[in-house]
Amino acid sequence: MLTSPAPTYQSGKTSVPPSGTVAPEKVRLAALEFLGFLATELSSGKVNLPCFPDIVLRIRKALEDPKNTPAQTVKIVGAEPRLAARLLQTANSATFNPTGRPITELRTAITRLGHQLVQSATMSFAVQHMRDHASLRSIAEPLSSLWKESISVGLICQVVARRTRVTPDEAFLTGLLHGIGRLYIMVRAVGKDSGLAQQSEFQEMIASWQASIGKAVLENWEFADHMCEAVANQRDYERPLSEQPDLSDILIVSVIMGDALKMPAPRVVDLEGISSFESIGITAEECETILTEAEQHIASLQDALGC
Repeated sequence: MLTSPAPTYQSGKTSVPPSGTVAPEKVRLAALEFLGFLATELSSGKVNLPCFPDIVLRIRKALEDPKNTPAQTVKIVGAEPRLAARLLQTANSATFNPTGRPITELRTAITRLGHQLVQSATMSFAVQHMRDHASLRSIAEPLSSLWKESISVGLICQVVARRTRVTPDEAFLTGLLHGIGRLYIMVRAVGKDSGLAQQSEFQEMIASWQASIGKAVLENWEFADHMCEAVANQRDYERPLSEQPDLSDILIVSVIMGDALKMPAPRVVDLEGISSFESIGITAEECETILTEAEQHIASLQDALGC
């Protein structure tokens, strides 16, 4: 066991200590050294994500520019035919096109989806690109599992957000990005230490650090502060009861229900001691209704987003 205090991860003004884990000393030391290196790197403003296509950030920058026009966005997306096809497929999915009226023009698809969902589809395209890259073949299966889980959490966020004043599309994107820290750690761990990434102790430490790492990645990508905070707070079960539930509350309950979604029905969600359920006004019985509603769209959306 280590006698010195575990290092903390600094993101913005908040220092977040990883929760303690019991692990063989060699694995623990290697994991702490690696995660500490990532933390320092991110705190300096550097995001180094191998095989991550730069079109994701180019589109984000364009959408955030008040001078940007729809024609300019279409031009950027059109330069990557596979992404254009993904956006059309997403815009035609049952989740985002309940009328079923076919959309065939890229500009119409982008307008229909809006900024948040265009970014969601673009991020999905990026994950598939990474998953198919030869250098990341060793983690292709975990990446696929993570992305399917992220889509499920995003859909649950969207359903839950309708009970609040939070925009459902923003909630969906936040849910989709909630595992970005885990993705970042997994990708950077490839080739660093033979066998380290496969150690169960290392996987436990990823779970402890991933929310803070995710917050730092999104901060560096200049996502809105409340989205970054929500990702950091995703496992904060003890946050105070709020009269006005926010994005953090939505993500907390959605991650918990996403875990429950992996179980066969009838599913039981333990709400005990988690104030975010009370803040939003969700009972144990209503959890199953929310999960059923989300489940109706998961398969079609996973197909649209290329899982």
